[in-house]
Amino acid sequence: MAHRVIPFPKRVPAEVTAVEETDAPKILVASQWRLMWWKFRKHRLAMMSLVIIFTFYFVAFFAGFFAPFTKEFYSKTYTQAPPQSVHLFDNGRLSPYVYAYKMKTDPMTYERTFTEDKTHKIRLGFLVKGEEYQIGFGGIPVPVINKLSVKWDVHFFGPVETGDPFYFLGADDTGHDLWSRMIYGAQISLSIGLVGVFLSLGLGILLGGISGLIGGIVDNFIQRLIEVLRSIPDIPLWMALATAVPPRWSPVAVYFGITIILSLLGWTGMARVVRGKFLSLREEDFVVAAELDSVPRMRIITRHMIPSFMSHIIASVTLAIPGMILGETALSFLGLGLRKPVVSWGVMLHEAQNIPAIANTPWLLIPGLAVVITVLAFNFLGDGLRDAADPYH
Repeated sequence: MAHRVIPFPKRVPAEVTAVEETDAPKILVASQWRLMWWKFRKHRLAMMSLVIIFTFYFVAFFAGFFAPFTKEFYSKTYTQAPPQSVHLFDNGRLSPYVYAYKMKTDPMTYERTFTEDKTHKIRLGFLVKGEEYQIGFGGIPVPVINKLSVKWDVHFFGPVETGDPFYFLGADDTGHDLWSRMIYGAQISLSIGLVGVFLSLGLGILLGGISGLIGGIVDNFIQRLIEVLRSIPDIPLWMALATAVPPRWSPVAVYFGITIILSLLGWTGMARVVRGKFLSLREEDFVVAAELDSVPRMRIITRHMIPSFMSHIIASVTLAIPGMILGETALSFLGLGLRKPVVSWGVMLHEAQNIPAIANTPWLLIPGLAVVITVLAFNFLGDGLRDAADPYH
């Protein structure tokens, strides 16, 4: 008769038991925001995206410092100049430099070609003196914001000698430095997403809250309005509303006009989310008690119902910002959004919408890469926040 061998249970290390015993009370008494943070920081992709987004906004705020040149700087001599390769070491020591351009003009077609002049090195350095600029969101065409900016002339990285050509990502058709304009363009493209989302967030919470709390005819009207707006294709609707912005408007008016257009089209999703939450919360005891106590409905919405699912709102807002950025980029690319002299990623991509420009100057498409990275980072961040919004799951 075979003997059955019963394995002894594995001994749990004392340190593991100690951790579990010490973490259990923390989880039981921790706030919802602390639970969200504990779960969010385990999402590595979301944490990386948060670092990328913070870096983008930090660079955009100090655009003048990180850009080698101002956004107005241009040189007719180096129109459509290709990107220059940065060499970090010279004769075995750290000494960044680029080779100067050597330009040749075809006598028959008058086509200019640029090559590296190996005999002339342009020295680069950190914290170099250059053109004067404004610290802060001086690139945004809003006079009040511009007055809050401070003027300075030190740049993070650039040519040591003022006036030397340095085109890290090449030059456009008018001789502007593409790298500097990309940094300045981030101010508009990133800020219009935040402003638009906050406006659409207010409309979505207000109309969605009224729809879910009151119900009846008001709910039916708001829901039918949402269905009508969501049934219309986005791009044709954007184009139709953007044509209402007159070309003679100032950059300030166009900036706010595009922001309002994107906000009017982006509130429907948030309103649906808020309505669903309110339908499930209006039967809760704390809401019924507030209504029996004759608390005004707006106070019930703002002080009792919205804070109970604020984590879901934050996640939804994070996922909505990329849509705003793409909307501004699409409108500006089609020539219906922001226009020169305003600098944004969409305005820069507008210059690369024909085949000859792409064939001769493919580096003009680089701002599109910045749009892709930003949208992906916001999407990954939104996924992490959405998973962390339910810390008990």
